[in-house]
Amino acid sequence: MDGVEITGPMLERFDQILTPEALAFVAALQREFGARRLELLAARRARQEELSAGGTLDFLPETRHVRESEWKVAPPAPGLVDRRVEITGPVDRKMTINALNSGAKVWLADFEDANAPTWENTVNGQLNLRDALDRTIDFETGGKSYALKHDEELATIVVRPRGWHLEEKHLTCDGAPFSGSLVDFGLYFFHCAARQLAKGKGPYFYLPKMESHLEARLWNDVFVRAQDLLGVPQGTIRATVLIETYPAAFEMEEILYELRDHSAGLNAGRWDYLFSVIKKFRTRGREFLLPERNAVTMTAPFMRAYTELLVRTCHKRGAHAIGGMAAFIPSRRDAEVNRVALEKVTADKTRESGDGFDGSWVAHPDLVPICREVFDGVLGDEPNQLARLREDVSVSAADLLAISKTPGDITEAGLRNNVDVALRYLAAWMGGLGAVAIHNLMEDAATAEISRSQIWQWIHNDIELADTGAVVTKELVERIIDEELARIEAEPGYDEALYAQATALFKEVALDDDFAEFLTLPAYARMP
Repeated sequence: MDGVEITGPMLERFDQILTPEALAFVAALQREFGARRLELLAARRARQEELSAGGTLDFLPETRHVRESEWKVAPPAPGLVDRRVEITGPVDRKMTINALNSGAKVWLADFEDANAPTWENTVNGQLNLRDALDRTIDFETGGKSYALKHDEELATIVVRPRGWHLEEKHLTCDGAPFSGSLVDFGLYFFHCAARQLAKGKGPYFYLPKMESHLEARLWNDVFVRAQDLLGVPQGTIRATVLIETYPAAFEMEEILYELRDHSAGLNAGRWDYLFSVIKKFRTRGREFLLPERNAVTMTAPFMRAYTELLVRTCHKRGAHAIGGMAAFIPSRRDAEVNRVALEKVTADKTRESGDGFDGSWVAHPDLVPICREVFDGVLGDEPNQLARLREDVSVSAADLLAISKTPGDITEAGLRNNVDVALRYLAAWMGGLGAVAIHNLMEDAATAEISRSQIWQWIHNDIELADTGAVVTKELVERIIDEELARIEAEPGYDEALYAQATALFKEVALDDDFAEFLTLPAYARMP
């Protein structure tokens, strides 16, 4: 095609997704919006320099009129009125079937943190979504067969494309890589928008990693142009934004405003938000120091401020507020592990439903009934809590910035857990898996980010471990890496080549003096 080159292999059925018409559509978006994407990424870097030099975050004075004026987002779209349980997961064939059959109201079909963006995963994911909408999808493994249920309503598909910072190196436009965001969005919209409309729903999206309302404005302009190009009525697209970066927490209303004709609400992420706290204020010593990751709960003062502000903001503007992830993976062998974990899941979902959230996320089908039961108890016959305005909530910038009030220790056990999880996850990611069950938790790129960024922060602040008194240094972490690898090597299925890659990558993003903006950037560079 004119200016478009496919550098990845054309495997079986890839020609059904990478058609000349589809590539021309995505190329039109890339040519029109690619330069703005790069400008906004440069603005991120400039803002980071300001924060590193001593700046802070606050609600924007230049957008005060947006926060103080009267406006609402578009009413909930078909299939997104009741979102009390949402299941998340990658777009592989088995997960596609299990998620749609799970009984959840929504499936977040993930091309981002839960998906290792191999060329095969990227294109096959698009095929799986199209096949699912056509009800031609099936899967067999280990003597078991998987197929869609025909007598029950399936979950509504909401696609999460890659963030603005990621590229797709297997496709080039005029000699440069495509935006991964535009590839994931564009191919799905081109092939599946009409299919969704025929089913009485629409093309819906989850938008990750945004740091400003200007990035939301770019997405909105992409939506407007895409709908025009394919003759789809304006406002058909709906998007839920993940408020998972620290700067975005100060621009919630502005983000909703920019997307108001296409908005489906906001989501409160956890691990990426904590990762962003460290990333944005990494040069500021102990002022923004977090305890080990499992000690930072959603009840920490700064996390309560963030989640309560999100619910108030959404409901004030008529938008859904969706809660965070229950990442527990039930054990088939240990009933006591299940009992303790499920009690925590129930307590977490009870807190969210009580705070006014309209729904919440789970990572495993077995958690769907638990989440649904909790929200059923609050919602009753109502589909959501949009009428609950939470006018009792008042959150200041100081409340969002109150990191120092977070209780919890930093221990050797916590350090070892971060090393272990990061190594296991990165080895799986390099092998093509983006969502990995580790120690009964579903880990994805976000949890790997918080694991490695915490270690970087502890090293650069000479943190003394609460249980051993040792100071966290590069040498200590390297010793623990060796010890954890020795344990992993003794386990079945150990892959020496993948763990060698994972170890080198982990040392680069956790131990180097320069802080890598995202670990997925150097990881993707290593991926074929």
